[in-house]
This record gives sequence, structure tokens and C-alpha cells, in this order.
Amino acid sequence: MTYLLNRIFSGIIVIIGISIFSFFLIHLIPGDPVRMLLGQNATNEEVARLTTYLGLDQPLMVQYKDYVVNTLQGDLGTSIKTGRPVLTEILERFPETMKLAAAGILIATVLGISVGVISAQYKGSFIDKLSMTFATLGVSIPGFWLALVVIMLFSVKLGWLPIAQGTGIRDLILPAMTLGVLASTMISRLTRNGLVEILSNDFVRTARAKGLAERMILIRHALRNALIPVVTVIGLQMAALLGGTVIIEQVFNWPGLGTLAIGAISTRDFPLIQGTILFMGVVYVTINILVDFLYTVIDPRVELSAKGGK
Repeated sequence: MTYLLNRIFSGIIVIIGISIFSFFLIHLIPGDPVRMLLGQNATNEEVARLTTYLGLDQPLMVQYKDYVVNTLQGDLGTSIKTGRPVLTEILERFPETMKLAAAGILIATVLGISVGVISAQYKGSFIDKLSMTFATLGVSIPGFWLALVVIMLFSVKLGWLPIAQGTGIRDLILPAMTLGVLASTMISRLTRNGLVEILSNDFVRTARAKGLAERMILIRHALRNALIPVVTVIGLQMAALLGGTVIIEQVFNWPGLGTLAIGAISTRDFPLIQGTILFMGVVYVTINILVDFLYTVIDPRVELSAKGGK
């Protein structure tokens, strides 16, 4: 319990830091959001009137204080461009980002664990080297490049799947596959390394001496222990995908939080930018805390080590 309370306290500190940096750094973006909203032909009186109405004429510290007070009351402000509540805008887009991230992590989990198991089973062979080369390339390849390659192959050349036509299952396949391949590389490497280490333990040699089938040893005994750290990584990858789908959403024109954030930045919609960053920060921290809790359930030694460190 102490361990989880410390993690929650650390998460609150991180969220406060996110709110501070997102608020003040956004104001360094060049361009006047009021001028962009009204157009270049707007008079100075119109600009001044809207600036006062939006509270942008107040000192930054006063604006930040008002922002914090409103946020604690569940009010993330009003979008300068649309005039709608920021939270409403975010909650309308979040399910699409959640759908994309969930599909991506599902592909990443299946692909990553499968590749890791095969690689560990054939340690040192050509299959192992090929699998780890794939994992290394996956870490190195930029997401936007892989997205363009996927579009060229499956949409332009083969014509199997559509590009940016909606949010259906067929439209989800390409962006989810891109995210899944990129996220699977870390899972595959961790699965492989964990299995290789566990397969050299005494209890595995004992199981082999008893005549158990190699597949049963691998799946029932070794993989169960190797997946403990993998579960943590899968949770962290899910959090990363929720906050890191901006480029993929933009390439595939997926109507999630990523495209919402890009549009807000292009129009200097400060409340919407701040709200999106803060919302994703809270989601990321929350998932990290839930993963830590799950880790203590799977491996009680985490709780014991935390108590021992007091």
C-alpha cells in the first residue's frame, strides 16, 4: 500500500509539472490566437475586445491561477476556435484514439510475444538473428515512414485497404498495424531475453529430466514467469500509444486526439492545446499507476521490496 501511495503522489507531482510546462511553453508559440481567429482584417478594437473577453490580457501567472482553479472544478476552458468546452471536444475524440491504441497494442502483444517465443526457442539460430534484427529495425524506423510504406503497399499498390475514409474496421487496420509493429519490437526483445534466462534455470532442467515435452516446458513453465515484466511493458506501451498516436493519426487522417491537437496548434487554440496535453498526461500517469498495481499483484516481491526500503 505504501508503494502505491508513493506512486500516486509521484503521479500528482508529474501532472502538476505537465500543467505548468504546457501552460507556459504554449505561450511561447509565435502568433496571436485572437488575430488568427478574427482574421488579419480585424480592427485593433475588435482584437482588444476579444482578448479581454478571453482573459488573454491578464498576466500569465493570473491566467495560470485561473486555469488551475477551473481545472480542479472540471473546467478545461473553452476552445477559441469552436467556442465549445474543451473537455467536450476531447471526450468526443478520445474514444477513437482509445480504439486505435487498443487495436495497436493487441497486434503488438500477439506479434511481440510470438516473435519472442520463437526467437528464444531457436536461440542462436538464423531465425533468432532474423527476429532480433526485425526488433532492432522496429525501434529504429520512424513511425511516419512505416505508415507511408504501409499505405503505398496495401492501399496504392495492392488496393486491399482504404486510406482515411472513415473510422470503421477496414479503416482501422492500417494505422493499428503500423502502431502494432512499432510497439511489438520491445515486447519481442523482452520476451525473448526473459525466456532465454528462465530456460537456463534449474527447474527447467528438472522438467526436462522428467521427460516433459519441450513445448509444455516453454509455454506452461517458462513463459508464465517470463511474462511478468512483459505485462508491465505492455501496459506502458498502451500508455505510450494513447499519447503517441499524433503522427500516425495525422498520416491516416484518423479523427482522434492527435489530429485534434495538431489542429489546435495550427490555430493557436491555447485552451484546447493545454487541455489535450493535460488530459493525455493524466491518462498516461493513471495507466502507469494501474500497471504498477497490476505488477504488485503478479509479483508480490515489488511490495515487499518497497516495504523493505522504508
